[in-house]
Amino acid sequence: MMRYSIRGPHQGPALMATAVALATVAACSPGAPTGAPPPPTPSGGTSASAAPTSAPPGPTPTPTRTYPLSTAPRTVPAVRDHEAARGPGWKPAPTAGIVIAAGSEGLADEARLLAGELKIAYRGAVAARAGDVELALGGEGAPESYTLTTRDDRVRISGPDQAGVFYGTRTLKQSVKASGAMPEGTVTDAPAKPQRGLNLDIARKFFTAEWIEARLREMADLKLNQFGLHFSDDQGFRIASDSHPEVVSAEHLTKAEVRRILSLAQTLHITVVPEIDSPGHLGAVLRAHPDLQLRNVQGTPRQGAIDISKPASARLVDELLREYAALFPGGWFHVGADEYQALTVRSPEASYPQLASAARQKYGAEARVQDLAEGWLNDRAAVVRDTGKVAKAWNDGFFRGGVVDADKGIEVEYWTGKEIGARPPAEYLAEGRKVVNLNDEYLYYVLGEPNQFTYPTGRRIYEQWTPLVLRGTTPVPARYDPQILGARFAVWCDLSRSQTQAQVADGIRLPLTALAQKVWDPAKPTLTWDQFRALATKVR
Repeated sequence: MMRYSIRGPHQGPALMATAVALATVAACSPGAPTGAPPPPTPSGGTSASAAPTSAPPGPTPTPTRTYPLSTAPRTVPAVRDHEAARGPGWKPAPTAGIVIAAGSEGLADEARLLAGELKIAYRGAVAARAGDVELALGGEGAPESYTLTTRDDRVRISGPDQAGVFYGTRTLKQSVKASGAMPEGTVTDAPAKPQRGLNLDIARKFFTAEWIEARLREMADLKLNQFGLHFSDDQGFRIASDSHPEVVSAEHLTKAEVRRILSLAQTLHITVVPEIDSPGHLGAVLRAHPDLQLRNVQGTPRQGAIDISKPASARLVDELLREYAALFPGGWFHVGADEYQALTVRSPEASYPQLASAARQKYGAEARVQDLAEGWLNDRAAVVRDTGKVAKAWNDGFFRGGVVDADKGIEVEYWTGKEIGARPPAEYLAEGRKVVNLNDEYLYYVLGEPNQFTYPTGRRIYEQWTPLVLRGTTPVPARYDPQILGARFAVWCDLSRSQTQAQVADGIRLPLTALAQKVWDPAKPTLTWDQFRALATKVR
């Protein structure tokens, strides 16, 4: 085999392929066998030193078929390394099957799914034979990495974990859809970022379980692994509750539907991250608990804001956090923390004296309302941590200059620099914090396009955005790249009737595809946008 980069033009392999092919044809052409008479001299005689012979000529050798060096499979996202080889590659055939290597029985779900997609048999844990695809666990490598080898009319996909092997099956599926075959050679592949996904607001606009499941399948083929579910806001609370059924909206997902979604997500190696945003964005909850709504010094209520000076407020939110932490098995819980209305006025201490008093009582004489809000974030993160999960929070809930600092274990979900309290992303990174990119300039799909939002395009993400571009269009220094855990494309339903579910699915298709490419492979894409879009349409 010959290894070469799959990025950019390379004349070497093509020239070598031509040379080898010509040499093979020459070697296989009919020629004079050993002992044949020498060629005639110019006069028509034979060389004086040649001994005459009457032996008949030997059989003509059969030419051996040769193949050019293979090229990388055509997939979205593109594979990061392909070792070219000569051979016919692999195609699904009626006699082919999907098998599992010894000791890899945990891959049965992945094997059955692939067998159905390729329309070939699933044969279980048996020895591979010609024409088969074998899935195997084992070997060294980064999480979610895999090796896919195509040789001797067989494919073997191996990886250190089930997710990696699953992503190898996505590569095989897409390659077959693109060209009918998997090229000869070896793919070595792994994601650049550990968190890659989609965020969906079902609080403002209800989406059915079937619609969500369709998006999960779409994500899986793009090797995306995280689905954020924002199900509580001012407009609705969209998952059934046992602890507080009074807060649930009429249109909601039952827990049985949620468990069905979670079961599919687990099969597809996608983690669902629930979000209950507080202390703002709690309007649906507060309609059932008006006594907990935040009011200013004149008694005017603030939309969606809970009064964090009242112990009952913390008890209510914590009961909900614990209930849904038990429902969702993944490793994260999003606790919100953005846009708390008490902090949007000129003097929070004057407008909300009850909050100012509670801050001084809890954190000392120098404490302000922002410290009480930061303490609220830390307390909710502690509740989540006690359930075994990592807390996430929006970046504008992390404040500078107070007596209370946000816990360093909370992942910063950076979405904007426009809100009060929002700092440049480099400040969070300089503090050593881990950050996830949800840049509202590129990655926010806001229904109805209010507040100067415009629907993002796949082309703009593909050509301009990278995970380093956390705010606006300017990247942070490359030295911070290891602290940027990944990115999610976000759907927000501010004007919920602006699009149907079908229109949302169609509108986010190419942007989500472009994001998948950019979080899997940090290199500049080799395809033009038009080529990438055509390929994405073909393989999905």
